[in-house]
Amino acid sequence: METITFFKYQGTGNDFIIIDNRKHYFDKKDTKRIAQLCDRKFGIGADGLMLLEHHDDLDFKMLYYNADGNESSMCGNGGRCLVSFAQFLGIVEDQASFEAIDGVHHAHLFDNGNVSLQMTNVPVVQVFDGHVFTNTGSPHHVELTDDLDHIDVVAQGRHLRNELYGNEGANINFVEPQGGHVFKVRTYERGVEDETLSCGTGVTAVALAMHRTQQTRNNEVILQTPGGELKVKYQPTPQGYEDIWLTGAATQVFKGEIHV
Repeated sequence: METITFFKYQGTGNDFIIIDNRKHYFDKKDTKRIAQLCDRKFGIGADGLMLLEHHDDLDFKMLYYNADGNESSMCGNGGRCLVSFAQFLGIVEDQASFEAIDGVHHAHLFDNGNVSLQMTNVPVVQVFDGHVFTNTGSPHHVELTDDLDHIDVVAQGRHLRNELYGNEGANINFVEPQGGHVFKVRTYERGVEDETLSCGTGVTAVALAMHRTQQTRNNEVILQTPGGELKVKYQPTPQGYEDIWLTGAATQVFKGEIHV
């Protein structure tokens, strides 16, 4: 029996188990254990698990695992929560630089609990008939709807995730414009295989898709998710976007120990 000390964080309802793994005591290859810890009935319960590890040149390294136990692509809300955790540990103060699976990220921390995370540049936003596809650190499908509150996100999201994108899958975002530069978003996340209350790379993809399809002309977009509000700022390029910043709250929920 092993005792694991963990922290629980949430960013607009997107919740994560976070472990300080600078001493490498947690077995990150044990996908079965990671999935068990993320299980909401038999474990701690979370959309994903993150490890904070030492980095030779930057403030820290981020490792992110989906609720199914597999290492995943970038998680924007997770990155913001991990930056907040690094501040809690005393590793950083009001700004941070770290390495994730998609490269180096920079972040700013504010006194109100918000964290602003610089996302990876997006060189291409593909516009198709009925949807937009782009990769904002994770692959995202974005499509408009005029009845977001009543759409079956799980059923439709799961269908598109599997039928359109195969085994690798993609995250599926449904968007309803609210006027101006405000959009409501609901997301089906691969790896979680369910609707989540918020998705950082998802709202980033939505913001870029709405600008590319001229649903907004603003360079800052407000995204209303079931878990709360996020902001995305960006600079358009001829084909894609750069200088992309995702901003929102990141909150420590509790600290605990679990015997496994």
